[in-house]
Amino acid sequence: MSSNEAVGDAVSDELAAMLARLGELAQAPTDPTGDGERGGDGGAALIDRVAVLEQMRAALAAAQHTAMVAFGRAQVEAQAQLVAAGQLDPEKLGKGIADQIALAAHVSSWQGSRRLSIARALAADLPETRRLLAAGRISERLAETVVAQTSHLDAAARRAVDKELGDARLDELAFRRAEATVKKTAYETDPAGYTQRGRTARKDRRVTVRPAPDTMSVLSALLPVEQGVACLAALRRHADGLIATGDTGGRSRDQVMADTLVERVTGQARAEDVDVEVGIVLPLDALTDPDSPTPGELVGHGPLPAGIVRDLLRSTQGKRWWRRLFAHPGHGGLLGGDPQKRRFDGFLARLIDLRDHGRCREPFCDAPIRHHDHIVQSRAGGPASLANGRGVCARGNYTREMPDWTVETVHDGHGQHPHTVRTTTPTGHTYTSRAGP
Repeated sequence: MSSNEAVGDAVSDELAAMLARLGELAQAPTDPTGDGERGGDGGAALIDRVAVLEQMRAALAAAQHTAMVAFGRAQVEAQAQLVAAGQLDPEKLGKGIADQIALAAHVSSWQGSRRLSIARALAADLPETRRLLAAGRISERLAETVVAQTSHLDAAARRAVDKELGDARLDELAFRRAEATVKKTAYETDPAGYTQRGRTARKDRRVTVRPAPDTMSVLSALLPVEQGVACLAALRRHADGLIATGDTGGRSRDQVMADTLVERVTGQARAEDVDVEVGIVLPLDALTDPDSPTPGELVGHGPLPAGIVRDLLRSTQGKRWWRRLFAHPGHGGLLGGDPQKRRFDGFLARLIDLRDHGRCREPFCDAPIRHHDHIVQSRAGGPASLANGRGVCARGNYTREMPDWTVETVHDGHGQHPHTVRTTTPTGHTYTSRAGP
């Protein structure tokens, strides 16, 4: 073991001890008069503790940034040796670094890339912001805002903004005021660049959807500000018109606006008339019981209670179809399904999508499935089967092609365990992904 590795182990041990101590504090009694807590001061000592812990949040973020930058540098050096030996395409230099950080942090690869980019920007061009973060004087959120609002500047201009912000006492401002100060300083440093940044951002307009609690979803549109305002104003005018004539059908103003959005986007006469496919999961030992309670699932967005499924199928005037899915009676993992007359191409691919709930099977990644990956690669003789397949995002599929990444099936899903896949990174760390019921 090298001296650097020894230092790294010592630091990791010290951090583990700190984590254990914080865990103890988190489990401490909340009664300020018990277990040795000082209750006679009205809780002043506890407020001091809250303040210090908040500063520690920021300092921990800065320490993590430092570790990420150092790890990135070490990985680039190791990959450069592979390039020199002809074992790695030079265009792939730097690939897979953020993915390993994401796995270690239990976040998606996209989040890993974002965190590494922020860490590198703070280390290279924003030393004053980084100093304030490490000292616990500004929050991680504000530090990330500085990075984002100065991303259009060259290194020299970025350092100039950073120096000016260091004198602006950001730590004394509420977040919105601090954010406005950052934007103003960045604009004044390079007005033309800031304006061009706004024009470029309009190319990133998009619409996304994500699950929300209680069988709801959040449909978001990133639009130029004038378009977003115009959309909301149109929905409000329509809702106000129906309210004025008493033609709301008992719906609130917000409900009318939401229904109108769905109707205008889909062209449906009513918001409820959606086309529906429901996967009805049947445990193998319940196939002979037609009254068995069977949850449904809107693939890619999570399970729906049986009552909600029945309401949905009963109320919609859109197209409706269902598919029988056969699950293991113990762990609920998907084993197979009915391939007949269901509106899709490639039943096996669809079955993988259903088993993996429409989301990437790389650990901690929640991106939609874009590729169907052979766990034992086809060039190595891996079969195109449910057990040897997994749904992944494009990035997850490409990353496994990097040197020293391995993916293997731990359980095929047919025994007492759900379909389980293990990913091993170049540093030897392993991460496990299990198919949900």
